[in-house]
Amino acid sequence: MKIQTQRWIDRWPGQLLCRVVSVWAWCVSLGRPQAQLAREPRHILIILLSEMGSVVLAGPMFAALRQRYPSATLHVLQLKKNQEVAKLLSLARPEHLHSLDDSAGLGLLRDIWRVSMTLRRLPLDAVIDCELFSRISSLMSYLSGAPLRVGFTPHTQEGLYRGSYINRAIPYNPYQHISKQFLSLADALDSQGMPRNKAAPIRELPKDTGLSVPFESGELLAYRKKMLSDHPVLKGRKIVLMYAGGGLLPERAWPAAHYAQVARGLTQAGHAVGLIGLRDDAQLARDLQSETKSEFCVDLTGYTRSIRELLMLFYGADLLITNDGGPGHFASLTPIRTMVFFGPETGRLYGPLGSRAKVLESGLACSPCLSAYNHRETFCDGDNQCLKRIAPDPVLAQALAALAEPVFEGL
Repeated sequence: MKIQTQRWIDRWPGQLLCRVVSVWAWCVSLGRPQAQLAREPRHILIILLSEMGSVVLAGPMFAALRQRYPSATLHVLQLKKNQEVAKLLSLARPEHLHSLDDSAGLGLLRDIWRVSMTLRRLPLDAVIDCELFSRISSLMSYLSGAPLRVGFTPHTQEGLYRGSYINRAIPYNPYQHISKQFLSLADALDSQGMPRNKAAPIRELPKDTGLSVPFESGELLAYRKKMLSDHPVLKGRKIVLMYAGGGLLPERAWPAAHYAQVARGLTQAGHAVGLIGLRDDAQLARDLQSETKSEFCVDLTGYTRSIRELLMLFYGADLLITNDGGPGHFASLTPIRTMVFFGPETGRLYGPLGSRAKVLESGLACSPCLSAYNHRETFCDGDNQCLKRIAPDPVLAQALAALAEPVFEGL
């Protein structure tokens, strides 16, 4: 299903359905006591439908839930295309991972019914809806049958209406990193009413994701040997990976000409550059190779067949330069140093966790422009000046400085 179609359905039918369900929920709740969390909850559902990078940023929340409710079974609901990350990170047991296939409308409706019936049979004690940009997740939280429904509310702000049946509501805060807001969602399970941020713990930004991917002995070394065998020009050089694609939101991409200039400078300094991405990014990689004019700039688009292989590729490289998106967050699960461009969205809200990531932003007055209040639709018509004004020469200088730093021991 096209992203514009999804936005239209979410904005119009989605709002209407949320209002209808809100009226129904109000009628059903009349005369009933306010729902409370059991002392030892049995089943908690976490809804994470959006981009795969959000799963990594939710890592501290999962750690907090496991520590606070050790006997509870955690369930995760995701889009089918994003479920690979949850399996890789062992966020829940395979039988507790639930998915929706949004590739076709009728198939999605069937999945909604199937998953809702599965969840209602558990039964759930609570559901945490981590979404900002979709109303289907809000509706799924009600259809799941959980008596406690935690999610974001706009309070008195325009937009983001997701139904009044969310009975543990957290005001969405566009000034706080999303990982801290996810932790506030977990805190809301123990609250007695709404709004409830007044009693929330004061938290610092988590220092890391709290997530890890175990690799078998020798697996990383074997993968690096294979990579160097497939691309012999990389041998004996420090390797810089570049993700120049924009994914579903091309306005998040730093200009290709800037990437080419940095790649050219890196190869001239004696380093190697690997251009990563999906197979759809192959033409962009060929264009960058042509502009770089160096045999030490290699095309690695489509080279990794899974997120696990992408992580192994990160282990075998020295630096990642990337647009805002999944690769920058996956890199935080490995020792690689990362430089991430932000513009339409901001690193202050969505930056990768950890000390090895550096966020690059221009600070233009109109940046960031994508938010939960505008359906992530920018007004710049593709002319993303917030990224175009990040000049390539300073980026190259910072990349060379990062490559000159010693590698952290023990990783």
